[in-house]
Amino acid sequence: MLSKEDLISGELLVEGRLVDASNATLFGRVLTSDKSSFAVVYKPIAGERALWDFADGNLASREVASYLISEIGQFNCVPLTVMRDGPFGMGAVQQWIDLSQDLDLIAIGQQSIPAIRNIALFDVVINNTDRKFGHILPISDSEILGCDHGLTFHEEFKLRTVLWQYAGQQLVEDEIKKLAALKVRIGGDSLAAFEELITKDEIDSLLERIDMLISEGFPYPSEQWPAVPWPPV
Repeated sequence: MLSKEDLISGELLVEGRLVDASNATLFGRVLTSDKSSFAVVYKPIAGERALWDFADGNLASREVASYLISEIGQFNCVPLTVMRDGPFGMGAVQQWIDLSQDLDLIAIGQQSIPAIRNIALFDVVINNTDRKFGHILPISDSEILGCDHGLTFHEEFKLRTVLWQYAGQQLVEDEIKKLAALKVRIGGDSLAAFEELITKDEIDSLLERIDMLISEGFPYPSEQWPAVPWPPV
């Protein structure tokens, strides 16, 4: 099993590029001290293209912050992700998840099952502006991960997702407890880690979204912002 320490310290080798990605997204392997080899995705900061609504050079930080929310919030829906140096400089490195080519990601994403609801709730928390069907990684019916979390944590509410089947629904008791505990962790032991990854205003907005979710439930699509990313797959 790949550990966080192995992902940070192992030798990172680039083997190719994922050409469909809008930013430099490289496929490679991490070689650990015991000669094990693990497939990874490497997104160097140097390969990020400028965006009008996100500051330059911080998409990789948002990938890592999303993983941190997944872990401390007990969503467990983002593959192991770290910030580290590599052949093309600092960037986000994430464990690669192999999927069957036979999976119907659109059909899976349109289901109303706990694992999809977990992703949908996570996306509101991180303010994901790019949840496409192709960013859903089904491991099993009970475990569904997500990837491509660079366009997240904007201080303005910009949720764009293909997972709108829960719009307007109130949270259940377990979800409320999960979010309340997450808010405490963000403002406590994890605050310093988030301050290295996103801005103070973005942290404040993150805490406000958690409060909104607890009090109002899942949001409806915005009338001021496109509700679904393009292309949706």
